[in-house]
Parts: sequence; C-alpha cells; structure tokens
Amino acid sequence: MTSTTLLDLGPQARIVAGLAAGVREEQLTDATPCPGIAVRNMLGHLLHLSVAFRDAGRKDLGVTTDTDPTAAVPDIGPGWREELPKVLDELAEAWRDPAAWTGMTRAGGIDLPGVVAGAVAADELVIHAWDLARATGQPYEPDPAALRASHDFLLAAAEEPDRGGGIFGPVVPVPADAPLLDRAVGLSGRDPGWRSTP
Repeated sequence: MTSTTLLDLGPQARIVAGLAAGVREEQLTDATPCPGIAVRNMLGHLLHLSVAFRDAGRKDLGVTTDTDPTAAVPDIGPGWREELPKVLDELAEAWRDPAAWTGMTRAGGIDLPGVVAGAVAADELVIHAWDLARATGQPYEPDPAALRASHDFLLAAAEEPDRGGGIFGPVVPVPADAPLLDRAVGLSGRDPGWRSTP
C-alpha cells in the first residue's frame, strides 16, 4: 500500500450505520457469514473497530488501539443503537484529517503506516457491512471508493506469500468478471453466495 490518496470514510460509515439501524431485535442472535459470530457479535465488532480506528486516525494510541480484536468475542451493550452511529461519525471525521494518513499509527496492537491503517479501516467497514447485510437480509451497495480501497487491500494481502492466500482466511475463488464486491468478498475468505437460513 503506497498510495497517499485520501479516502473519505464518511459515505461507507453512513451505510454501515443504516444497516445497523435496520437490524431487528429478533435478528441479534442470527448467524452471520463468520462462523461462530452472531449478528450481535458483528455489531459489537463494528463498534469496537470503529473506536480503535477512530483513535488510530487521531494517533491517540492506548488501550483501544492495543487490543487484539481476536482476544474475545465482541458483544453489544444496551446503548449500541445510539453509540454505534456516533462512533462511526467520529471515525470518519478522524480520517478526514490528512495527518491521519501520514506517519505511523497502531490498530489491533499492530504498528502500521497511517495509509495502510486507513485502507484497513475501509476494508473492515466494507466487508463487515456485507456480513451484516447478508445476515439480516438487507440490500447493500457499498460506497464505490471504499469498495475499491477494500478490494485493492485484500488483493495485495492475498498476494503476500506469508498470508497463506488471504488475510482473513483462504480466498474463495470468484469469477474474474464477477462484480467488484463479490471479488472483494471472495478475497476476504467469504462465499459471495452466502445467505442466511431461516
């Protein structure tokens, strides 16, 4: 990742917030495309990663940026419907500062260049929004710029020999002429054809 092009995460953050608002209470325990992760856990992950990448963008390093996201299964609290859109807005605002994209920062306990952290943030928002949309039966069209950043990040990661074919799991083969979202989803180790079962 060598691009220094700034990406406005606001449009994709708003899409995530809209999907979260569309989740019904009875769907919170439904499965998502991530094995062992229910909708409520995915929402918790989105909340925690939004805080972490907000603080990474601000270069406000500490507990929120040092925590390994795989250390525990995330969950939501009673105020998640108000908290998640607020933190998503704060995340987008943090990455509107050009300084967020320069120098080094940290997320998930890993030190990385700001430009890479911004790409990871876009990827997290794009792919986990797909997870949430598929799990809850909602339509989903990601922000085109965020989708492109997500795809490019995942493609670069999949081509690294030490990744074992993908950053989140083995790449799922997808036709080269498939929609860009399907190709990104496949690169993330998910089956683009995944559907929730009643």
